[in-house]
Amino acid sequence: QVQLVESGGGLVQAGGSLRLSCAASGRIFSNYAMAWFRQAPGKEREFVAAISRSGDRTYYADSVKGQFTISRDGAKDKVYLQMNSLRPEDTDVYYCAASGFPVAFYAGRYPYWGQGTQVTVSS
Repeated sequence: QVQLVESGGGLVQAGGSLRLSCAASGRIFSNYAMAWFRQAPGKEREFVAAISRSGDRTYYADSVKGQFTISRDGAKDKVYLQMNSLRPEDTDVYYCAASGFPVAFYAGRYPYWGQGTQVTVSS
């Protein structure tokens, strides 16, 4: 089992920045591809970004390319999502996810999830 705990969400004005963190524990962090998803009430969980086990490859949804950056720190067993130029439509609950398989863009491919952190962007 892998336990994931997100932090860093909050309320920010449009144009502002936030950095989300996800702390992993329970298994060898480098064995897992990591990803961020987001979900609005009544909607499906949406892929945001992913990073390979080694951290040498990153992937982004078209809607956040050039705006968000995913990274990981193997020494701290953490993955981050730097979010810049935030817009009201980025308001969602953001979830960290882990998979022992290669990076995937579908929530169903990730067996491990954090509890989520709320990001609210005011206009």
